[in-house]
Amino acid sequence: MNINLVDPELIPFLESFPPLDIWSDLPGFRNKYAKRIEDLRAESPAVEGVDSHDHEVDVDLLTRVNVRVYRPADQERNLPVMLWLHGGGYCLGSIQIDDEFVRKMVKNIGCVVVSVDYRLAPENRFPGALDDAYAVLKWIYAEANGLSIDADRLAVGGLSAGAGLAAGVALAARDRGEVKLIFQSLWCPMLDDRNNYVSSYAINDPRVWSRDDNLRAWRAYLGRDGGGKDTSAYAAPSRALDLTGLPPVYMRVGSLDLFLDENTAYAERLVSAGVQTDFAVIDGAFHAFEMLPNAELSRKVRDGHFAAIKDALFL
Repeated sequence: MNINLVDPELIPFLESFPPLDIWSDLPGFRNKYAKRIEDLRAESPAVEGVDSHDHEVDVDLLTRVNVRVYRPADQERNLPVMLWLHGGGYCLGSIQIDDEFVRKMVKNIGCVVVSVDYRLAPENRFPGALDDAYAVLKWIYAEANGLSIDADRLAVGGLSAGAGLAAGVALAARDRGEVKLIFQSLWCPMLDDRNNYVSSYAINDPRVWSRDDNLRAWRAYLGRDGGGKDTSAYAAPSRALDLTGLPPVYMRVGSLDLFLDENTAYAERLVSAGVQTDFAVIDGAFHAFEMLPNAELSRKVRDGHFAAIKDALFL
């Protein structure tokens, strides 16, 4: 990645990143990643005014998934709700790693957020994560009264793989007709297992999510190399032949993100299908820059997502 193309504010952050080195010891990297997030969280003030409770949701007769339900502490009325799906290439991440971020989301938007600890690959391949997320979507709808939420004001969102999963959940909800979603918040989504766009080849810097990381992650999630003829659209939403009837989309991606072209193509297809779509490319930004806590550009993009979610859920 050409450092001269990176937004000047983001260069110090990029230069401070160690190589990701995920795949030589995936369990060990998961632990190091979680520890790093906990250390960063310890340096930040606690987010006040947000309550949370953990639940277990049945996926099938043998499987349960953990979820964390967040809501503003001072609100007892039924509130709109966002189903949130963490990032991590389907192989990393957890509700605990996203905890502080989700609390800030609830604080900014004022809605309920349900965060899903979906099963990770390669231990659990597709459709494990999708089954978990969709089961939680149905649980939210069925338990609306007990959760004090408005089931008619239900959105889905996520970052990176979580955003790809959110798009897959939106497709499944449309096709199955069991739950109606009103909005999708897609943060640099991981959408296409084929990895054959120009930008898919452009990012090979080991400090950020690279082509090699993406190829390995799709292999872990699908149980085979990406690009096969029979990949499900619920795994890779770019494979969907029909995008009509989906809920409105708000999507942002960095100009230095390897997902740039697949996100752009998906946004163009959404518009062609008549789906209300707000898409923009953030100049000079690399993958998942939105999560940098102290960069003004990252804050502006986060605030844009939060404002769009709030408008969709409360207007």
